[in-house]
Amino acid sequence: SFGPSEGFLSSLFNPTYEHSALRSTLRSFVRDEVEPQAFDFNKREEFNLPLFRKLGTLTSDGLGILGLTVSDECTGTNFDATAVALVHEELSYADPAFCLSYLAHSLLLANNLAVNAKNAEQKQRFLPPICEGSMIGGMCMSEPNAGTDVLGMRTTAVFDEAANGWILSGNKMWITNGTLNGEDTGDIFLVYARTGPERTNITQFVVAKGMEGFSLGQQIKDKLGMRASPTAELVFDKVFVPAETHVVGDVHGATLCMMRNLEIERIGLAAMALGIARRCIDEMKQYAAERSAFGQKNLYQFGQIQHHLAGSYAEYMAGRTYVYAIANGLDLNSYGNGLDADGVKLYCAPMAKTVADRAIQVMGGYGYVGEYVVERMWRDAKLLEIGGGTNESHHKNMSRDLYKMGPNLLD
Repeated sequence: SFGPSEGFLSSLFNPTYEHSALRSTLRSFVRDEVEPQAFDFNKREEFNLPLFRKLGTLTSDGLGILGLTVSDECTGTNFDATAVALVHEELSYADPAFCLSYLAHSLLLANNLAVNAKNAEQKQRFLPPICEGSMIGGMCMSEPNAGTDVLGMRTTAVFDEAANGWILSGNKMWITNGTLNGEDTGDIFLVYARTGPERTNITQFVVAKGMEGFSLGQQIKDKLGMRASPTAELVFDKVFVPAETHVVGDVHGATLCMMRNLEIERIGLAAMALGIARRCIDEMKQYAAERSAFGQKNLYQFGQIQHHLAGSYAEYMAGRTYVYAIANGLDLNSYGNGLDADGVKLYCAPMAKTVADRAIQVMGGYGYVGEYVVERMWRDAKLLEIGGGTNESHHKNMSRDLYKMGPNLLD
């Protein structure tokens, strides 16, 4: 259930009837479909592909949120950044790994393509199967030797004038949905590659499963967390990419695509942290109410437990308010909102990990085992301090933006 502040904050967390209805639908779906499978699929490090397809429109009971921010002309649902936040919050309440695969598909692939595609024909070519769920994929940016230093990427694309296409060569690492079954690649990806001598000469390409030279390098197993979300290294061995149809945005212009998409990605990741924190608070407050100790009827009688519970709730609500305040005002077609897109993730990611840690502490030995959920939430939370921008990169970006403000006072 919603917290006691939901009454006067409802317009922030659910600004329209449509947002409220979407949240209600998601809560039912998470309770009935996502929660029951989360423990087993994470333990087996297996992606629940049939459940994931239910987020699309292939089945009669599909939610239709794989194209959450895509226009209805391309079979999307045309929602906004607030909907992005609430979907990621709700899915992560039960299974952050499942939500991470959703983020890679719906934001890094579908939203990226919807915002940055060069024309309507390109959108119609690729977006409908992505939105319905018949093609599942993500985005390829990081490399074995280039993570946060994204402009240090070594994957290249060389133009072949005679064939009117690009020859793509290189390796991409840590790719969510890079494989769906551990045997071959996912279905479709947006791939960033160097296309010129300047550091910012980066171009974005569509690469689909089955293109000659495109293969699975390895599935990355035994991760600390997010185990039900498949991660892979992908190999591009002289892959031919048609220039007319498979180049997204302008040649050498993909740094703009990056900036546009990083902002909504970071809001999605921050919202995932909210789902983790809320679940951990629910688990520890229930445990504290049921566990008696030292002659007291429950753990609420002890100051140390009060500290963990009250501090966690206050920090969670501060993060939730920050995330939705920024999401409510974000135009998905804009860029230049980096200060607070960085800020919400910088605050919420460590907050979620801290809240999960407190939940383990409150629950003692029970918190340390998988049956009681919070240890998985703690492991999953760590990725949010790394993926989509490390904490350190947020410090750098935000300090740069604050410096650029000069003597101007904060509002």
